Amino acid sequence: MSDSVLVSRDAAIATVTLNNPTRLNALSRMAWIELGEVIAQLDADDSLRCIVMRGSGTKAFAAGADIAEFRRERANVDQAREYGRSIASALHGLARCRHPVVAMIHGVCVGGGLEIACQCDLRICGESSRFGVPVKNLGLVMAYAELQGLIELCGKSGALEIALEGRVFGAADAKAKGLVNRVVPDHEVEGEAYAAARRIAEGAPLVARWHKKFVNRLMDSKPLAPEEYDESFACFGTEDYRIGREAFIAKKKPEFKGC
Repeated sequence: MSDSVLVSRDAAIATVTLNNPTRLNALSRMAWIELGEVIAQLDADDSLRCIVMRGSGTKAFAAGADIAEFRRERANVDQAREYGRSIASALHGLARCRHPVVAMIHGVCVGGGLEIACQCDLRICGESSRFGVPVKNLGLVMAYAELQGLIELCGKSGALEIALEGRVFGAADAKAKGLVNRVVPDHEVEGEAYAAARRIAEGAPLVARWHKKFVNRLMDSKPLAPEEYDESFACFGTEDYRIGREAFIAKKKPEFKGC
């Protein structure tokens, strides 16, 4: 493992940092692979309650894939297909991760950086943040896995606007398109992102995981199976439900156990 993707931990909150600040945190193919591996490891950790995704420093969340390596790593269709599998694996891992993921967006969030942010569950950015996917200027296309998050957040029309125009736009426009949940002054981005993560972590972790699972499932128009419908009542059989109910009655702060 290189140091292109860093992981730190503060109690039940993990921070994943895209770490290539001299290139605005652009991701090499190895970084995409490492990101997928890191998310898989965190997904399996039952003690975790929230993940914060960020870029190193305050100039960029991520400026997408590292174009400097394209002549070597993405020079033809076969190479691009393998490269695309690395991207898809990381993006699918984020989408499937059981734990809520908060994107802390400073500065530039374009190309693959925006694709990563779109697979997070909440996105909080600064007023000067910039967004877009200007790949039309490179003569390359966003693959299906890369378009999925855009479509889910801003629909067909918004996704096509972003892909076809290739325009880089500001935070207010991103908020209007549904790409971000909150826009705050630049100096408040970190504080607001971790405040959101703490609010999530203070809740019942099984409930957070169920809510994420159920919302993702409802994005699929296929009818719910009876066992899927029944799962929405499984929380009433958990210890956390008993803890939360009794704490509410006693007007105390609940201490959830995740079981």
